[in-house]
Amino acid sequence: MELSLIGFPQSGKTTIFNALTRGRAETTYSSGTHIGVVKVPDNRLNTLAELLQPKRVVPAEVQYVDLQVPPRLGKGEGIGGQFLARLSQSEALIHVVKAFNGNALDSELDKAAAAMDLELILSDLAIVERRKERIRNLLKGAREVEREANLRELALFEKLGAALEANHPIREQDLSPAELQALENYQFLTAKPLLLIFNIGEESLNQATRLEEQLSQRHHHPHIGVAVLCGKLEAELCQLEESEAEVFRRELGLTESGLNRAIKLSYDLLELVTFFTIASGEIRAWPVRRGTTVQKAAGKIHTDMERGFIRAEVISHDDLMKCGSLQEARSKGLLRLEGKNYLVHDGDVITILFSPPR
Repeated sequence: MELSLIGFPQSGKTTIFNALTRGRAETTYSSGTHIGVVKVPDNRLNTLAELLQPKRVVPAEVQYVDLQVPPRLGKGEGIGGQFLARLSQSEALIHVVKAFNGNALDSELDKAAAAMDLELILSDLAIVERRKERIRNLLKGAREVEREANLRELALFEKLGAALEANHPIREQDLSPAELQALENYQFLTAKPLLLIFNIGEESLNQATRLEEQLSQRHHHPHIGVAVLCGKLEAELCQLEESEAEVFRRELGLTESGLNRAIKLSYDLLELVTFFTIASGEIRAWPVRRGTTVQKAAGKIHTDMERGFIRAEVISHDDLMKCGSLQEARSKGLLRLEGKNYLVHDGDVITILFSPPR
């Protein structure tokens, strides 16, 4: 899972990146692009390890990318070049909004969020217009069957363009599953889930909960999450030992780290669930989209498993913990055999049975 951080200069974007990755990246404007890989905390992985005593425990990972901001970002020209290419690869975007040094006024925060939305919309509009022009050229010499398909696609892109021009991101548009599938290869930026992180100063910590509630209401749209964090404080705390950082958080009234909060919100936005595998002395956590079949999930482990899938042995994490062992779970009939169309549930412990392709 890759998430890209975006934000205007002096928003504290790289400070938030350091807080999320326990990094020490330079926070100057020209410090370049930074990449950090974070292991996803999951207590279920710990309890499975205690029960089964594996040789190796492998948590799921999140990759955060802190992109260097193009000089003309915010000038109403859209996003292009390498910046656009890297954003297109990401599964979700994190927009860091400056909310410190007296910048926590409602109007200022909404203005900054809207300005970035405009840049994303302009980039998507450019893609839409290029595709519409391409389709019109194809229609000139198209045969009847091709013509019908081209006209359907043109109608879809005209619908997209009209909504984008009215400042409606693709993630908020009323599109059918078939239309969404037709757009997958274009990697539109406004189709990606968006996490808004409002970066407050330490002087506003006592208002963080209230501010987050207000901002969540104002930015309540499909596939958008909102978090209020103090990047400077979180970046300092993540450099301490966890037990020491926990003491400071309790004193400040913080219930969890910014990293854990951002990961949870990211999972919710991307509609991810986690399943676990036990094989060769290793327990591993795997994130997949909600609604993924077990055969497709097997392909995340190895393509041969998906191609040669036979069936899967499945038990929930909670049932396995109650039984105390796989053998006991099997004797109680809680270790189930599932076919390729079984939908993976959060917390499933799965063993894939497959025939290696010849």
